[in-house]
Amino acid sequence: MSTGSVSGSGTSPISVTGLASGLDTSAIIKALLEAERQPITRLGNQEEKLSGQQSQLQAIKSSLISLSFAAEEFALPSLFEGVQTASSSEPARVSATITGGAGIGGYQLEVTQLANSAQRTFAFASPAGEDTVTIDGREYTLKAGATAKDLASKINGDSKGTVYAAVEGKEETIVLSSRTTGATGPEFIKVADPGGALTEKAGTAKEGKNAEYKIDGVEGSSASNTVTEAIAGVSLTFSALTTAGAVTIAVQPPAPNLKTIEAKLEAFVNAYNKTVEEVQKQLTTKPLEHPASASELSTGSLFGDNELTGILTQMRQAMYEAIKGLPEGMASPLDLGISTGAGSGGTSSQSSISGLLKLNTSTLAKAIAEHSSEAGTMMQQWSLSFSKAVHKASGAGGSLETRINGEEAQLREMRLRVSTMSQMLLVRQKALEQTYAQLESIISRNTAQSSWLTSQTKQLEAKG
Repeated sequence: MSTGSVSGSGTSPISVTGLASGLDTSAIIKALLEAERQPITRLGNQEEKLSGQQSQLQAIKSSLISLSFAAEEFALPSLFEGVQTASSSEPARVSATITGGAGIGGYQLEVTQLANSAQRTFAFASPAGEDTVTIDGREYTLKAGATAKDLASKINGDSKGTVYAAVEGKEETIVLSSRTTGATGPEFIKVADPGGALTEKAGTAKEGKNAEYKIDGVEGSSASNTVTEAIAGVSLTFSALTTAGAVTIAVQPPAPNLKTIEAKLEAFVNAYNKTVEEVQKQLTTKPLEHPASASELSTGSLFGDNELTGILTQMRQAMYEAIKGLPEGMASPLDLGISTGAGSGGTSSQSSISGLLKLNTSTLAKAIAEHSSEAGTMMQQWSLSFSKAVHKASGAGGSLETRINGEEAQLREMRLRVSTMSQMLLVRQKALEQTYAQLESIISRNTAQSSWLTSQTKQLEAKG
């Protein structure tokens, strides 16, 4: 007796398997298709590998572009230009900033009084009817039942007003303060209120005062706590009295801003090291023996890549190649303290072996102090040279872009071939299913005819 199976779905024709022949035709078809699918699988694996490699190259290209931008920062002449700075021995009490050319040296400053604004304090009572409050000629109308917050909102929202208003307690007190600091004399914040919403609290009025100070023993006064006339070219901001003694304001001669230069060099070093580590990771990662996923297929696709090796070599050469025509001792970034460093005892650290950079801030400070002009000239020329070298790989039309575009064309061709081969395999599958279905039908008919003939023969034999 033959065995078989029946399968089907709402979208596929019913497949009758082995009812007549006893063969598992589905398994036979599957095995045949698996063998014919191998070229598609191999091509798909190549596609995954190339796609992963393209992503890795794109990441390296992005790092190189960022590195180029970091190098180009040094092409700005202003970076090494001399600027004056001013500092305070007690910045929490008095801060100092340069506003123009200032006389260099130290200044002794004493602050004996801070500038403040005039104030008047009033008890507030909600008006029973409409009320108009006039402050320094500005009128503010209150409706019956208005609150102190209503009045404060009107005052603070008046762009032409002369005071600010603050509500204290449970809306029982309102404090009016002049919008500017400085001496006012006894006539200040004139308030008229015929409705009686405001009643001034006795003994709470405060006149506005000027800041009082001494600079090198010379007395001065200012309506504001920001003083620009005490030291020509310097702006001082008073935050507290100098009760512990005079504060020293130091004005330095024009010089490059060491902190700014150091920050930009550190940013470049970080970008350079990130790029080197990223490239070296790809160069030293070997392919897996039995990759099982898309990410594993792309692992090690750039192992020992000649182009990436060449890019690293070009970067290192551009990093330290002395600029022609510049004096020895200030002809490359090495002279500013950028190097691969060295381990203790004369041994090389792993980072120095890998070619990673370090910045010696002491060397940098000494170079800027003694050779700021030469350092600026050198870094401007080096910046252009280094950026040009990096652009050969990462820029528009560079080697990496050309390679990435070429791989993209290969990927498009592979995807088209995979799609075409997959469609052909579907046609092949349908053809096999139809062929085996016809075979089962023929075997079924032959079996039926054989059975009928056998039964007829037996009947004839029985009659004879």
